[in-house]
Amino acid sequence: MNGIDIPDLGAAAGPLQTWVLPALLGLGLASATGLRTFLPLLMLALAARFGLFGIDLNDQMAWLADWPAISALGIAAVVEFTGDKIPVVDHGLNVLGSSTRPVAGAVAAGSVFAGLDPTTAAIAGVIVGAPTAFAFNAAQGGARLTSTATTGGIGNPLLSLIEDVLSFATVMLAFLVPVLVPVLMVVLAVLVFRLAKRLRARLYADPVRSPGTRSP
Repeated sequence: MNGIDIPDLGAAAGPLQTWVLPALLGLGLASATGLRTFLPLLMLALAARFGLFGIDLNDQMAWLADWPAISALGIAAVVEFTGDKIPVVDHGLNVLGSSTRPVAGAVAAGSVFAGLDPTTAAIAGVIVGAPTAFAFNAAQGGARLTSTATTGGIGNPLLSLIEDVLSFATVMLAFLVPVLVPVLMVVLAVLVFRLAKRLRARLYADPVRSPGTRSP
């Protein structure tokens, strides 16, 4: 994995390579799956398939890098990208995502613990990935519902596009510099929660302003 010169770390290289870097990479991938279910998995599968960014998969999850899995993930990612720009459909995807995205986060995180046995890697994936993906999906859902209430759904496609960019950028940073993932998670959390807070403030401010617009 990139970001740290492993050979120069001596005795610390083993635990770092086996536990720390995969955990950081898993956190980044899980954060991204909290916003998009299939895009992070597709990017992970392609990176493993072509040997990019030093990505190795756990033997149990090696099927992710097979072409049938990549094709299925690609189709699913396109469907999710398109559907999330359509009013009503986007809410359905978000409701579905409350259960599928934690699973995707666990799969993505567990698959990068390449140095562990499959059972331990799966457990690590659940611990690292599921709650992280759930938290980001919950924050996204709150922002999306508030956007619908304040803009009538008109602002949702733009919000969805921002989420696409954030998900992609999060995965790329996790690939390139996994040690920065905790910082990125804090920044993402602040951005998402501040956006939700601003939208909620606008929602609650509208009823307060509306009486002043009435004619005496």
